[in-house]
Parts: sequence; structure tokens; C-alpha cells
Amino acid sequence: MVKMLKKIGNRFNELKFYFKNIDKILLLSILIFAAFGLVVVFSASNITAVLFYHYESTYFFMKQLYFTLGGLGLMFFFALICREKKYFLFSIFGILALFVLFISLRTMGSINDSQSWYTFKGATFQPSEFAKTIIIIFLAGWYNNFKSYDKWWKVFIPCGLVAVLCLFIALEPDLGTAAVITIITMLIFFGLPIKDNKITIMKYAVILIGVLGIAFVYLRQDYFINKEATSRQESRLAFTKPCSRSLNNGYQVCNAYIAINNGGLFGRGFGQSTQKFLYLPEAYTDFVFPIVVEEIGVIGAIGVLVAYGFLLFKILSIARHATNLQDSIVAFGTFAYILIHILVNLLGVLALIPMTGIPLPFLSYGGSFLINLFVLLGMTLRVSANNRRYKKG
Repeated sequence: MVKMLKKIGNRFNELKFYFKNIDKILLLSILIFAAFGLVVVFSASNITAVLFYHYESTYFFMKQLYFTLGGLGLMFFFALICREKKYFLFSIFGILALFVLFISLRTMGSINDSQSWYTFKGATFQPSEFAKTIIIIFLAGWYNNFKSYDKWWKVFIPCGLVAVLCLFIALEPDLGTAAVITIITMLIFFGLPIKDNKITIMKYAVILIGVLGIAFVYLRQDYFINKEATSRQESRLAFTKPCSRSLNNGYQVCNAYIAINNGGLFGRGFGQSTQKFLYLPEAYTDFVFPIVVEEIGVIGAIGVLVAYGFLLFKILSIARHATNLQDSIVAFGTFAYILIHILVNLLGVLALIPMTGIPLPFLSYGGSFLINLFVLLGMTLRVSANNRRYKKG
């Protein structure tokens, strides 16, 4: 009994230490983004919920609220309670589970011509979103376990596993997620502190293969996308001339331009967007940023981008001051995860690259992505506390 009470006391003291030492500025930034994201999702989705789905105006907002509260709970769990020693073991089981889930998806039906989701009692679950988080944790644990990289397989085996998972994801087809995972892996891989010349050359070779692989997937999408793709899929691929005479050619991007133009410098005000009146389909998902610009203007949108920049700067600073390789990769992987999603989403909205359904962090509706975002942020907060513990000696 005494030992049990002592153990509980130690765990409570550990929890107090981590809560006291996590980066409070980063935590506050996350909470502000989470609250702002809920406002954006409600504003962007309420008309669609009523006019298109015949739901209550708060339908998508309430679901996003539940996802946010659940995600915040997981964030604090990973920031304060879950011990880092268990990360790698969890990731091994996660990798195995992903293979099982992706294989079984091949036998199931599709949503929007994509076999990317499991559906259970009206709720959807997207394994490819969890793949991003699991792969970051797996890479962190794998490379942290080796004190030296004298054998090539120690460096490259994780890349082979990631390549196979990306192939499964590309075949769903979910080309955007496959590209995002590949880029995140390459960024982590490129940053490994390896001084061996031969392995360094092989690193560059693998990165080149990754870039060529992404280019091949986008140039020859017919290998991955069903030939009976819907008009929406076709319109997303027609990004070079979004506002041509054909209504099906770049329809979403063209209406995104209209929303941005409507916003002007200062916007129409929250809830005053006109493009969300079914002109911009599902504007609360990956095309949410044009609605933000329409309602708060270019000035407000620049403020959002500055806030993203500050968040990324804080996370990158935590990664740079990490006391071990696992913490460094977890924090840097979180940085890459958020940065790539922002870039791919905004470049797609501006028709500089194909729009591939990549959500915008905090602002886009979606439970799978939001939960994984909070899990990674929780781990990064844990790293920030570990950094302060090291400084205190």
C-alpha cells in the first residue's frame, strides 16, 4: 500500500513538473488557433448544413467541437502523462495496423471515388491521416535507437516501409496524402546527423527518388485515379485554367478566386460570405481559406499567416533545442507536418499546384486530421518540457 501511494505521488509530481515546464506561449497559441478554427468552421459550414444536407446550422460546428475537445484531451495526455519510452513500441503496432487497414480498404466501397475512409454508424475514419503521425513517431524511435549508422540498412529500412505505405495510399487514390508523407519523410531523413560520406550520398539518392516518385504520380495520375472519376475530381486536376468557360473546369478554384476578390482588404465581416451559399462546394473543408479571406479580408488573412509563422517558429525552436534525437525528430516532424499542410493547401487554393484535398491546420473541418494534429502538438509540448528539465540540470 505504501509503495502504491509513493508511486502515485511520484506520478503526480511528474505531472506537475510537465505542466509547469511546457511552453506556455505555444500552448496559448494552440488554444487560440483551436478557438478561432471553431468560429471559422461554423461560419463556413452553417449554410451548407442547412441548404444542402438539411441539418441544423450547427451540425458541422458541433462535430468539430467534439473533435477539438477530444483532440485537446489527447494533447494533454501526450504532453503530461504518456512517457516517451513507449512511443516507438506504439509506432510499431501502428505500422502493422496501417498495413492491415490499407489492405482491407481495397475490399470496401468508396466515398467520392476514393477508398480512403472506413464508415461506422455515420462516422468516418481515415487511416492515411493517422499514417502521418505514426510514421513521424516511428522514424523518431527508429533513428534514436541506434548510436551509430555503420550499416546502411539502419538508415534506409524505414524509408522502404514508408514507400510501401505511400503506395497503398496513392492507390486509394489519395495522392495528396501520399505526397505529404513522402515530403515529411524526406525532410526528416535529410536532417539526420550522419557524417558517413557513402550514406550521405545514398541519402541524396533516396531524396531524389522521392521527388521523382511524386512527379511521376502527378504526371501519370491515370495509373492511380479511376477512369470514371467524378467531375469534381477532374475539376481539381484542371488547376492551370480554373476560370475557363467550362463550368466543370476548375470550378472550386475559380469560386475560391471570387471569394478572395469579394473580401478585399478588410472583408465582409464574420458570417457574411456569399460564396459559402453552395457556390464553393464544401467550403468548410480544404477550401476554407477563401472563405476566411472573404470574411476578414486580406489584412486579416495576412494576420492568420503571421500567426501560423509564429507557431511554426516556436515548434522549430523546440526541435533545435531538443536533448535527444527522438525528441528532435518528433518536434521537427510536427513542424514539417504543419508547414507542408499549409503550403500544399494554400498553393492549391491559388491554383499553383493541383488541389488534392489537404486540410488547412485548425481551420478545415475534419476529425481524423484534427486529432492527429493535437497528438503531435502534445508530443511537442512534452519535448519543450524536457528541454527545460535539461537546462535546469
